[in-house]
Amino acid sequence: MLTRRSFNTLLSALPAAMLQAASPKQNILFIAIDDMNDWIGCLNGHPGTITPNIDKLARQSVNFTSAHCAAPLCNPARAALMTGRRPSSTGVYTNGQPYHGSKVLQGVVTLNQHFKNNGYLTLGCGKIYHNTLGAFADNEGWDNYGKTVDTVKLSGTPPLAGAAAQGHFDWGPTTTGDEEMHDYKTAEWISAHLKKKQDKPMFLACGFSKPHLPWYVPQKYFDMHPLDKVELPIVKEDDLDDVPPIGVQFAKPNGDHARVTKAGAWKKGVQAYLAAITFSDAMVGRVLDALESGPNANNTMVVLWSDHGWHLGEKLHWRKFTLWDRATRNILMVKAPGVTKPGVCDRTVSMMDIYPTLMDLSGLKAPGVQEGESLLPLLKNPKAKRTTPAVTTYLRGNHAVRTDTWRFIRYKDGTSELYDRVKDPNEWTNLAGKPEFAAKIKELEAWLPKENHPDAPGGRGQDEA
Repeated sequence: MLTRRSFNTLLSALPAAMLQAASPKQNILFIAIDDMNDWIGCLNGHPGTITPNIDKLARQSVNFTSAHCAAPLCNPARAALMTGRRPSSTGVYTNGQPYHGSKVLQGVVTLNQHFKNNGYLTLGCGKIYHNTLGAFADNEGWDNYGKTVDTVKLSGTPPLAGAAAQGHFDWGPTTTGDEEMHDYKTAEWISAHLKKKQDKPMFLACGFSKPHLPWYVPQKYFDMHPLDKVELPIVKEDDLDDVPPIGVQFAKPNGDHARVTKAGAWKKGVQAYLAAITFSDAMVGRVLDALESGPNANNTMVVLWSDHGWHLGEKLHWRKFTLWDRATRNILMVKAPGVTKPGVCDRTVSMMDIYPTLMDLSGLKAPGVQEGESLLPLLKNPKAKRTTPAVTTYLRGNHAVRTDTWRFIRYKDGTSELYDRVKDPNEWTNLAGKPEFAAKIKELEAWLPKENHPDAPGGRGQDEA
């Protein structure tokens, strides 16, 4: 006779994958935030940041404090994450190259398409791919994709930032409230689905645009960061003196930074970025509140990530588009009921790891080649050993290798940078030319991509957006 005790013993002996396959599939709430660096409370990136909702999720999750993007700009970062293939393998390096145009990616199954193929209801709203829908997105991989638009009114005629502004590089308050913002409408669309119990498991993708430029958010968020309380990033004025010419070219010290400082607007720019972050955090809070109060609270994984980091004067640079830590480091936290316990993981990981991780968490087989490494061991034990570094690519032939303690950059002309992240967390002193570090460079070179695939069709696109 099979008793309850013997039945439980039998269950415990079965492989975890079999048990997971036999159990109901969990929903996946997939939250993407555009251009958000480590200026959130749980990452201690800036002392003046206000992010209570993201910090609350971090306390419930495994919070990866050294997560890095595949590319420091929107389109290639998102294309890599959603296909599982690196820019160096596909040729998608810029914002002007739809991933559909890459010969390597023709026939590759995207993350949302794979969930749809395996019985999930795939729903999305906001910015997940570089464009909401169209050439840069996977239209066929969604059962339903919400469309929302900004209807905000500004406090004046752009540019609101005056002489510091240039195109979309602008900031200032709106005279309308949260409800007129595109991200608010995205949060409402996502929340409505979280409040429903579906017949199928959901892959529910929520893409928030702020703090992407321009930093137009309601006045109340600026008021939460008084200008006289704003602290500027620590900057070394001769920081680029030991940087190779390509690195200086990427930094453009005579561009944004020179213009902003000449206009006396550095503090105002930092204030605006902090305001946009706090607005974005409020939208995350709306979605998480809908999850917690609805019927899906106990059977929904949450994955929150940003696509890359952002400079605000560090290395005499603004925006992304570099291979330094400010541009490559981003946010990643995972909450998986039944798998994760709240904790902090300081191992260096890559956004390329999200696709294979979700395959493990959902009990699915990855569809073809995946160039990331599952984070499941770290989700179970945040202190588990991890030897694979994060690799970031900016344009063809330029790469950064980031380990727990080192950053190595190799440019397409063979020039290099090396930083000791323990002794030099600001990456101020380039050690690449010192002979005593030759062995370390050789060790890190082994992780550089073995190919630099030709550029996929398309142009540079809106790299400066």
